[in-house]
Amino acid sequence: MNTTQSNFRGVAYLILALFIMSLQGVAVKFIGGDYSIMEIVLLRSVVALPAAVVLYRLEGQRGLPTTKRPGLEYLRGLCLFISYTTAFMGLASLPLGEYEAIRFSAPLMITVLSVVMLSEKVGFHRWLALAVGFAGVLFMVRPGSASFNLGSVFVLVAMLFYALSVILTRKLQATDSSATMGYYSTILYLVAALVLSPLVLLVGEMPDAQPGIAFLFRGWAMPTPLDAAIMAGLGLIWVAGMYFVARAYSTSQASMVASFEYVSLPISVMWGFLLWHEMPTWTTWAGACLTLAGGLYILYRERQQRSKVIVKQSFVLMESEQAV
Repeated sequence: MNTTQSNFRGVAYLILALFIMSLQGVAVKFIGGDYSIMEIVLLRSVVALPAAVVLYRLEGQRGLPTTKRPGLEYLRGLCLFISYTTAFMGLASLPLGEYEAIRFSAPLMITVLSVVMLSEKVGFHRWLALAVGFAGVLFMVRPGSASFNLGSVFVLVAMLFYALSVILTRKLQATDSSATMGYYSTILYLVAALVLSPLVLLVGEMPDAQPGIAFLFRGWAMPTPLDAAIMAGLGLIWVAGMYFVARAYSTSQASMVASFEYVSLPISVMWGFLLWHEMPTWTTWAGACLTLAGGLYILYRERQQRSKVIVKQSFVLMESEQAV
């Protein structure tokens, strides 16, 4: 498979992953006001662990997943755990549209880290397209306004650790399968939730605190059957989402795939409209258009380069035939 085909396949995997993982935000909006983050993480991890093993078996493997690089696997899991927790703290503090807008800082972070840590080459046109996309993010977030609050900081922290996890995925893809990565990161989630839950409960509830902090320190409660099913479903959603994220960033260049993280915004707009009758403001639409334009331009450049390669190959073939 050539580079262009790999990039297109990676983008397809990412879009599927973003759609699956958007269900997490919807679920948290429904149940997050009644439960603690740690309770939700613990219960969904209990479900996610056997699901990761099932995915491993579907890859044609036997037994339990193993790795020759446990340090990198657990480091990746820690990055994802921090990203997951802080993202939900931000989600508790912000409307869904604004939350997704700030998440658009992830592609820029991933691109920079891919150059620094993976020595990937990013051309001028791709940098320019990403800069346009980031300008759209700034236009939506409006730094200095009331929307850029502590919740925004939580989401930015989440995106930084998510970007780090993507780079580690790239490093691990040569030796570990996507299901293996999901298995070890789930173990880290489970252990981290078990270790931190007593500490969180010891501090006690903070009902008057900032919404994200209150979400973290909220007391545990017995979930209703429906809420318990939703928490369990989060485990399945996470495993499926992370599996396809790992597939996306293992299949093609991290900087190329990262350019399409913006697709999460129209997905969130759809959920917001269908479930809560929310409509983004004109500034959100304007910023989204900028980010969309940046991503589409990258796709255009990729197709243009593919066309040049085809023309060049045809020209070389014609010269060879003439020589004969």
